[in-house]
Amino acid sequence: MTYVIRAARPTDLKSLYDMAKLTGGGFTNLPPDRQALRARLERAEAAFASEREYPSDELYVLVLEDVDSGEVRGTCQIFAQVGQRWPFYSYRIGTDSKHSEQLGRTFHAQILMLSNDLNGSSEVGGLFLHPAARAGGLGLLLARSRYLFIARHRARFADRILAELRGVIDEAGGSPFWDGVAGKFFGMSFQEADQFNAIHGNQFIADLMPKHPVYIAMLPDSARSVIGVPHPSGRAAMRMLENEGFAFENYIDIFDGGPTMTARMDNVASVAGARHIDVTGLGEDGEEALIAAGRLAAFRCCFGTVGADGTIDEQAARILGVGVGDRVSWVAR
Repeated sequence: MTYVIRAARPTDLKSLYDMAKLTGGGFTNLPPDRQALRARLERAEAAFASEREYPSDELYVLVLEDVDSGEVRGTCQIFAQVGQRWPFYSYRIGTDSKHSEQLGRTFHAQILMLSNDLNGSSEVGGLFLHPAARAGGLGLLLARSRYLFIARHRARFADRILAELRGVIDEAGGSPFWDGVAGKFFGMSFQEADQFNAIHGNQFIADLMPKHPVYIAMLPDSARSVIGVPHPSGRAAMRMLENEGFAFENYIDIFDGGPTMTARMDNVASVAGARHIDVTGLGEDGEEALIAAGRLAAFRCCFGTVGADGTIDEQAARILGVGVGDRVSWVAR
């Protein structure tokens, strides 16, 4: 099978909804709610049509399509700048140190502090690959296509980028972290809060969440043990982020305690390593690569080969709709 990454369209609603029902919860950027997904697609359509050449509150949704069947088998998202529509909240893990002269001891206590430090960053998220397509490196194609999109539209994105990884969810669909921390203040289950956030945004966090630090030692073991721990299904995603240059810098998600990974945009491997060339011809000999072409709504990305002389393989040229003289971007696979 041959696949291409392309800009999402309003007609992809059913495909996204069908995939959203497979996520198992805790996946805020892909809620199983038709109205919320339709709003995201409409927002993405406006972003692709925008003429702004600076970071703003825009969402770009991409999908993975089987070229032969036309079926959508995956999706991913890029937020150009978070914290514009409403503040972007994280917990930052810090240390509170106190010294007792009488005891002759210094005590160090880990604390969770509600933070807006990451406001203004770009964000990659919403990556989901259909179980039937989890082979052949398609997860890598989905993940890294976002960085080629950024590289081709660099002025639209911030100098810092983040990625939130889903935290640990128990067999009943609940979150040990939510139950031990935020759930104490909101009077709703994790599933209810997660769904509300996906549809309405997280301003209710600002309205109801206590602003004082939370001492980690006072949390139940079930909550402490999952702080900064990704969901088992997200470990591969975490490794891919680390390979791109992202690092865990003590920021975690306020809902499920999952790790938030951050990087300087121009240090992200697939952004820094992107090469932009004019196609000189077709050829089958070359380096295996991810190749992208097109601007905004016309963006497309696929696997292919790129020769040192500027040639690309015939299949990639066909999928991308490019020929001699067209400009493409590529990064080594």
